[in-house]
Amino acid sequence: MAKIKVTKVRSAINRTQRQKRTLEALGLKKIGQVVEHDATPNILGMVSKISHLVSVEETK
Repeated sequence: MAKIKVTKVRSAINRTQRQKRTLEALGLKKIGQVVEHDATPNILGMVSKISHLVSVEETK
């Protein structure tokens, strides 16, 4: 299965509660923090909902 690296690049201040919870569910707390996840449909859906707050890159 493919892996993706998700990096938080923007603050969650003045964001909806749903977006804040999505960041927490992905394991992102601080700006610059990087987490690695499998590229499942669930994870990709969460990332697409907060794409303006994170950057994503594929890994092997």
